[in-house]
Amino acid sequence: MDDQQPQDKENEPVAPPKAIHPFSPDVLAPLFPSAMFGLLCRLGLEALATYDGQSIFVLAYPQAVGCLIMGFCRASITGYTPVLIALTTGFCGSVTTFSGWQLDIFESWLNPHNAPRGALRDVVDGITKSVFTVSISLASLLFGHYLASSFTLSVPHPPRVVRISIIVLSILIYAAAFPLYFRLSPSFRHQATSALLFSPPGALMRYALSVKLNIAGRIPWGTFIVNTFGTALLGIFHVVQRLNVNSDACTTLQGLSDGYCGCLTTISTFAVEITVLKGRKKWIYSVGSYVTAQLLLLVIIGPALLSGVRESNLCTFEH
Repeated sequence: MDDQQPQDKENEPVAPPKAIHPFSPDVLAPLFPSAMFGLLCRLGLEALATYDGQSIFVLAYPQAVGCLIMGFCRASITGYTPVLIALTTGFCGSVTTFSGWQLDIFESWLNPHNAPRGALRDVVDGITKSVFTVSISLASLLFGHYLASSFTLSVPHPPRVVRISIIVLSILIYAAAFPLYFRLSPSFRHQATSALLFSPPGALMRYALSVKLNIAGRIPWGTFIVNTFGTALLGIFHVVQRLNVNSDACTTLQGLSDGYCGCLTTISTFAVEITVLKGRKKWIYSVGSYVTAQLLLLVIIGPALLSGVRESNLCTFEH
């Protein structure tokens, strides 16, 4: 009987990566902290970029940073998919915001702060925020991809104990947001702690609809729905905050606006989808999303303004 030679390990077939269900705890749990950290990054960048004599609109910074990291992660990270989903869908999707962008544009048309300029300048301001946000987002996405051209990180499938630890830690991080809300000064609630409570639900809804409705090569209806629905919600919260509501409700509405609507809607994924779609679908999706969002804000905010609601009558936050 001939002796069998040991098989060369280098010629052994490589085992395919383990399939992970898109709604398994391994995928969903890391979305909780990644959405929270993405929200904090957005709020921090907005605060950093808000100053007298600023040279560019505030939202340009979180949109650029989120798209830059999105491009880098998509081009460099392979292997264990929950890591990529947490970084792109969770973190980058929560740093950037479609609804906040659309409301910012709509307020440019209105000029609610009565800046000393004519109607033509209002139109120019709205066009500037529209065109430059898309340009900055796409440029940052491509620049992130370029930065990752010489960098690749393959994340191995972790053992069971590590996966369970990540799930537990993710849940505990979200749970910690509740005592933070009640233990810290009420003045922090409208700034961050209220929004932290609502950011994971927003990111989870965005992820779930994208998994269910987005089909490769077709218009991503999941992203379209969350972006337009989130914009409509933000418009409603924006109006209610200018009614006679108490400080507790005002703070909660701000948390819903920054946390839920901000993390439900996304520019980073929107930018990726624009680069991927071909032909007319690219224009139908991008222009359709923009026009639908602006029309929704017009239908929601327009009647409120005509009925006497003033943009300057913002409710009082908790102190």
